[in-house]
Amino acid sequence: MGNGPHPMRRSTDHTPEADNRTVSLVIPVRPGDRDTAWLLEQVPADVREVVLVGRANGDTTTETDRHAGPPGGSVTVRTLGPWNSAAGDIPHAGLLAATGEHIVLMGADGSMSPKEIPHYLHYLESGYDFVKGSRFIAGGDFADYPLLRRLGHSALLRVARQLYGQHLTDLWYGFCAFRRGFVDLLDLREDGVEMGAELVTHALHYGLRIAEVPSLELPRRDGPSHARTVRDGARILGGLLEERPHNALHRMAPSPRPVKRAERAPRA
Repeated sequence: MGNGPHPMRRSTDHTPEADNRTVSLVIPVRPGDRDTAWLLEQVPADVREVVLVGRANGDTTTETDRHAGPPGGSVTVRTLGPWNSAAGDIPHAGLLAATGEHIVLMGADGSMSPKEIPHYLHYLESGYDFVKGSRFIAGGDFADYPLLRRLGHSALLRVARQLYGQHLTDLWYGFCAFRRGFVDLLDLREDGVEMGAELVTHALHYGLRIAEVPSLELPRRDGPSHARTVRDGARILGGLLEERPHNALHRMAPSPRPVKRAERAPRA
């Protein structure tokens, strides 16, 4: 590891200048989501490209449209889609199409705020490979998280900690950021698995340096939640087991009870 202002950075890592970095924001737009104009208005100056995967109701954005961002800057907006859930997990295409050196992933339902993006970028520039939001650390919170889903999430966290030795606090929250160089390493698959958890699982599998930042999950602006607790939990558990290190199951097995030494028989 290198020394100096980036204690977590490898000595071979390239440190981009803050003014020259390029950031792509990938936003999956699910069927039923409304116009994303309100979301684009909140994109911070760090972001230079937005990739919308799918099309919101009434959205007329095209790949050549440009959205006026914060003062002194602009954001290039590209649209992929429309969303076709029958063809697989289409949001993966947005991550593959992004051109920025850093890639940020967030949802379009209003539960995630683009104003938090600079916090994620700060940790990427400090040497971490993968930065994810957490609703369960100091400064984070959530507006709607049913009891059954909390119990399932807690159980999966325990499994992940045993398998990978990592002490994460939020496994499947989909607000995350990583370096574009890791897109191929993260081995995205169009299999319908909840993408936030899939990315985290693959990041754990390949030993990326992961940081969690507090995130506030706001009430959704549009439509019901697309989460399915049992289905999503089963798929995430399967992914955790499939990607586990080869020696992880030994850590999960209970330690054998010590065998007491047999007492010597008294001498005659």
